[in-house]
Amino acid sequence: MTRSPDQTIRLLLAVDTSGKNGSMALATVLNSDDQIKVVETVALTGGTFSAQLVPQVAALLETHGFKKSELTGFAAVSGPGSFTGLRVGLAAIKALADVLQKPIAAISLLEAIARSGSGKRRVYSVLEAGRGEVYAGDYETGPPVRMHSERLLSREEFFAEAGERIVVTPDADVAAAARQAGCRVEHIDYPRADVIAHFGWERIRRGETIRAEELEANYIRRSDAEIFSKPKF
Repeated sequence: MTRSPDQTIRLLLAVDTSGKNGSMALATVLNSDDQIKVVETVALTGGTFSAQLVPQVAALLETHGFKKSELTGFAAVSGPGSFTGLRVGLAAIKALADVLQKPIAAISLLEAIARSGSGKRRVYSVLEAGRGEVYAGDYETGPPVRMHSERLLSREEFFAEAGERIVVTPDADVAAAARQAGCRVEHIDYPRADVIAHFGWERIRRGETIRAEELEANYIRRSDAEIFSKPKF
């Protein structure tokens, strides 16, 4: 990226490792301009996040002429999603933010889905959770954005509750099942890291950030280890 000597650039790194596949985006804001510009979005292959993430961050910065020390903030999907993927992605962001002492905007994937739909309204954002269950977020998309709840529900529970509310989802199977259950459905593209960068920058502008040690995964579902662990007496 070409920069004039008098340009001050705020540099944001956004990462999502919550799903089978993930993505990473580098974005900039110049001087006092509050409009964020995504420089590049890079796909991350699921299952190898731990091997890919740090080298890809370094490569992405180098490609556009930046150094890690120039990063001024981070946006990270905090969940729900893959236990392993979230742990790896958030650990990398925590490490970078801790070393650089920069703020983090934690973004719920369910919020990103809700806000990726058309119009400003109250919706259910829904993700496939496996085992006959879904992650369901009850959101008003604003402005301002308001979360009423995020829960793990069986499909039957969710469809009984959803009624005629608009369901926003990137999952084709969930969309089809919701239509069959009589819901109004908006089937969207899966929000990538470039979308997360925009939502993250909004949070950073408002000062709604956390420190590295405060970043935690929002799994919603307990892990198998927690579910099946034997109580100790």
